[in-house]
Amino acid sequence: MKLLKSVLLGSAAAFAAVGAAHAADLPVKKAAPIEYVRVCSAFGAGFFYIPGTDTCLRVSGRARFEGGYMASNSRQGSGNGDTSGYQGRLRFNMDARTQTAYGTLRAFVRLDAGSRTGYSGIGTSGTQARIGQAYNATGVDEVGRAQQFVNVDKAFIQFAGLTAGRASSFFDFYAHDFEITAATAGSDNASTNLLAYTATAGNGLSATLSIEDPVFRRTPIFAPPGPANPVSPVFVGYTKGAPSSFANIDSIQRERLPDFVGVLRLDQAWGSAQISAAAHELNVGNIVLGAPTGSGTGINLAHTNSVQAWAVQGGLKINAPFVAPGDALYLQGAYADGAQLYTGYSAFSGSYQQTAATIQGQKFVQYFSDATINPFTGQLQTSQTFSAVASYLHYWSPEWRSAFFGSYGEQSFSRSARLAQGAAFNVASTLGGGNAFSTNAVGVPGTRFYQLSQALRDTYQFVAGASLIWSPVKDLDIGVEGYYTQIGLKSGRAIDLDKTPGAYNAIAQINNGSFVPRTATQDSISQVRFRVQRDF
Repeated sequence: MKLLKSVLLGSAAAFAAVGAAHAADLPVKKAAPIEYVRVCSAFGAGFFYIPGTDTCLRVSGRARFEGGYMASNSRQGSGNGDTSGYQGRLRFNMDARTQTAYGTLRAFVRLDAGSRTGYSGIGTSGTQARIGQAYNATGVDEVGRAQQFVNVDKAFIQFAGLTAGRASSFFDFYAHDFEITAATAGSDNASTNLLAYTATAGNGLSATLSIEDPVFRRTPIFAPPGPANPVSPVFVGYTKGAPSSFANIDSIQRERLPDFVGVLRLDQAWGSAQISAAAHELNVGNIVLGAPTGSGTGINLAHTNSVQAWAVQGGLKINAPFVAPGDALYLQGAYADGAQLYTGYSAFSGSYQQTAATIQGQKFVQYFSDATINPFTGQLQTSQTFSAVASYLHYWSPEWRSAFFGSYGEQSFSRSARLAQGAAFNVASTLGGGNAFSTNAVGVPGTRFYQLSQALRDTYQFVAGASLIWSPVKDLDIGVEGYYTQIGLKSGRAIDLDKTPGAYNAIAQINNGSFVPRTATQDSISQVRFRVQRDF
């Protein structure tokens, strides 16, 4: 019995040993490795490694509320009368960087979106939508007072001195850095398409050559209106003893040469200095002549030659920690021949309308055209603009700061350009057989209406303002900004469109003295903007 028991126990032990040996030969399923997100300290705070790569990524963004008030000088028409406007904005940023043998490879993208209400000049000013750089959704109601918009603000690559994609223009310097509303005159093209190379020479000195999209620096070319179609520019030709012939002037510019921008910049502990220059082509389509009637041959205009417009700018930033930590002063001046957006003379209202209004119920409009088409020669005659800006940021304490800013600018048209438009108007009004013309009408030279017409008048613009911003915690700003804007004529008077809105339908009565319109030399407005903004 004892022997049987020993045999059974030995057999069981042997089977157990064999089973264990076979189990050891079977594959063991391992748990999937966990790859933790690692902090990347090579490029500053907030970066982390994208799992499985050597690329560092930083995700950031912004949320903003704004409300604005601008007094209404007029309640005439559907576009006037709003005194307030509001908007909610969002922003997403992604910044990806990789160290390479050639230096840092960077890709940066930024998406802006928002919802706003209010009259232009309150709800839309200070955004890329005001100059056509944002997509307005189709759900617009209340005559455009409620809008949704999306803007691809940034999407560029940087590598070994190369910048390619959608980025801020290299021409710009101050670019409204200290302002909430961007009310001063000054170049600020935050979103354009470009290809640039920057060379550095050490000690903070760099030089950049940038090829930039010209579309985002264009203003409408002024061409004479007429009775046949006051929206599409029309020239009226005639011959003695024969009926008239009409010629449409195609003033839409073509996408041909890019803008060439050159920049020399110095960055030091005391601040920065920059000199910028730009070349900007002006071009329009050919003249489309209507067939002359009768025995006459009509007037054949020459082909409109393109013109190379240009602009220069100088800027200086001085850090002032000796006043208070964080204090800084910006000084900037720009001059342009045929390139108004490079001086930023229309920075507040935008330039994608020929006569964009800066003030509600404006007494007379400013013309922002880069050039006019001479109706007799068919050639371009450029305008000249300049602007000067000063802005100072002061920290009262680490939580409280203020900006004080001001600008002055002018735009001028040649005397011969306005005379030529007036002479063409004389022909158009005679053959048109009527006196009802748009407010673009120049009038017949030598008449009272010509003296009072707002079209192609030399104007100035003055802006002064200040802000107070509270930052109770990091990355939170609660602020208010107020500013005063004045526009005016450099000489003479113009018809007051607010007090005599029907004056342009009574040209003959103005000339013979039977109707005396109200006139003005300047117009002004005060505005205020409130903002709550959180960056993360």
